[in-house]
Amino acid sequence: MTDVRATDSDLVVHLPAVEAGCDQDAEWCEIETPEGRRRIRFHDYAEIYEVPGLYERLFYEELDCRSPRVVRELLEGVLAERDTDPSSLVVLDVGAGNGMVGEELDDLGVAAITGIDILPEAAAAAERDRPGVYDDYRVVDLTDPPAADHDALTDAGFTCLTSVAALGFGDIPPEAFAQAFEYVEEGGLVAFTLKERFTRPDADETGFSRLVRRMDEDGLIEPLVEHRYRHRLSVAGEPLHYVAYVAEKRGELTDVPQPIA
Repeated sequence: MTDVRATDSDLVVHLPAVEAGCDQDAEWCEIETPEGRRRIRFHDYAEIYEVPGLYERLFYEELDCRSPRVVRELLEGVLAERDTDPSSLVVLDVGAGNGMVGEELDDLGVAAITGIDILPEAAAAAERDRPGVYDDYRVVDLTDPPAADHDALTDAGFTCLTSVAALGFGDIPPEAFAQAFEYVEEGGLVAFTLKERFTRPDADETGFSRLVRRMDEDGLIEPLVEHRYRHRLSVAGEPLHYVAYVAEKRGELTDVPQPIA
């Protein structure tokens, strides 16, 4: 195993020596605690968010995650082409986590940002790590949003939706993304990323490939950017490629394709 030390604390992280080909959903690390070593799977986000500095140390310093910056730059390019000031955007950031994307949007100069995550640990981490980045942060299951949250989000006047490195793997299902899409005003921008495998129609176990294709074919979105890039490295050092999309919303979804069993 490889030992690394978290930047802002005495936390010691052990990365396993694994062979190439380990599925992204199965990656894990161990951290030193007063009680001994504690193993945490990378997709057990609640556990990661509870440890200050662990998320950034793992994904950004050790594994070189680029997704928030890539999406910010693509969105910035679209705005520049349209001669649109970022300060005109009211953004809904879905799967907001501890605020890495929100911080990029805040630096870009957007007018207001609302974060949504299903995990209360994510909301607590965002407030702890990046206070003031979000104008509002809600812990909501978008497959069944409470009436108060639904009404507030409907009335918020969102002109942009972002969801970065959060779709697929069961974290945010297509139904939740479709609900978030509903909250964005027609003519608004939608910026999101998918693992490259999930964009392939013949291997679409998540339903997102068919969802995006149907939205395009039915004229619900106008694609503006489609960009393949390296999301991050795997624990084995392999590049993990994602595809980033930026589109303009043109209509409402009426049904959502189901994943391939």
